[in-house]
Amino acid sequence: MLDSASTWIHTLNHSGVNTKSVLFSLLLDETSSWDGPSALFVPLARGTPGSSYTRSRREDQPERVDCIQATDMCNQNPFCSSQYRVMRQCLVGKEKEAMLDNNRDCQAALEVLLVSPLYNCRCKRGMKNEMQCLQNYWAIHMGLNEACNLNSLCKKQRSNFIITCSKEDHNKGETCNKKRCHKALRAFLDRVPPELSHRLLFCPCQSEGCAERRRQTIVPDCSYKDKEEPNCLELRRICRQDALCRSRLADYITNCWTTSHSGSTCPNQDNHQACLASYARLIGTEMTPNFVDNNFSNWTISPWCTCKGSGNLEEECMNFLRHFTENTCLSEPTRHMHHSAHI
Repeated sequence: MLDSASTWIHTLNHSGVNTKSVLFSLLLDETSSWDGPSALFVPLARGTPGSSYTRSRREDQPERVDCIQATDMCNQNPFCSSQYRVMRQCLVGKEKEAMLDNNRDCQAALEVLLVSPLYNCRCKRGMKNEMQCLQNYWAIHMGLNEACNLNSLCKKQRSNFIITCSKEDHNKGETCNKKRCHKALRAFLDRVPPELSHRLLFCPCQSEGCAERRRQTIVPDCSYKDKEEPNCLELRRICRQDALCRSRLADYITNCWTTSHSGSTCPNQDNHQACLASYARLIGTEMTPNFVDNNFSNWTISPWCTCKGSGNLEEECMNFLRHFTENTCLSEPTRHMHHSAHI
C-alpha cells in the first residue's frame, strides 16, 4: 500500500499539481471531525427503527435515541446487526484502508449503517453509562467518518476537484484555473449525496486545527480567494450576470433569509436542510461562500468580498453581506448539527 501511495505522489509531482495541497485536502475526511469524545457529531443521514434501512426510507425520521439504545435496536434487527459486524471487521487490522476502499462487503455495510439508528444516535453529558455510550458512538463513527472515501462516487468526485483546484494554470501564470476548479466543485456537490458532501462542508470542530481543515475543504486558495477582494455589490453584479449564479443566489436568499418580521424563523421552517442545500449550491459559483477563518466557536461565513469603499452604498452593501455573516437561518441549523449530540 505504501508503494502504491509513493507511486501516486510521484505521478502528482510530475503533473503540475500542488502535491502538498492535494495531500492536505485528502486528509480532511480522516481528521476533520475528530476532536475527541467531546466533539460528538450527529450527521444528516436518517433512519427508522425496524425499517429496511434503505435509502428510500430516509424521509422517515425517528426520535433520536442514545447510542446504547441505538446499538440494542440494531442488534434486534438481523440485517442491521449483521452489517454492523461486517463493518467492525472492516476496521480491524493493518489493511483496514484497503478493506474500506476496495471491499464490496464493507461498502454494502456502510450503506446500511448510514440509515440505521446508530448513525443518528447521541450521548448526553453526565448520563448513566456515559462511557459505554461514547464507546458505542465511536465504534460506528470511526468507520462512518470515512464515508466519502468509502463511497466510490464521492471519493472520485472529491479527488477530481482537489486535483483540479490544486493544479497550476501555466498558460495564464496563475496558481490555478478558477473556472475549472468551480466546475469540478459543482460536479462534486451536484453528484454526491448531501449526507456525504454536507458532512465535509459542515463538520463539527472544537479546535482551531479542525476548523482550519474544515475551511480548507473547498481548496479556498483557488475556489474562494482572489488576488484582490472585490466590493460585495460588484461581486453581486457579476453573479447576477451569470444565469447559474443568479438563480442559485436567489434560491439561497429564498430558503435562508430572515426578516425583522420573521425573527429567526427560516422561510422554509419545516425544512432547514433546504437552507444548507442552497448554501452548498452556491459553492462553485462567483458567489462561493466559505468559513472566513479557523475560529471554531464563533465562526463566520462569507463570500470573498468587502464593503470597504462602498461610499453612499455602504448600507446596501452591508445589508447584502448580512445574508451570509448574520444569517440565523443558516447558522442555527449548522450549529445544531455541531452540538445536538449533547441535547
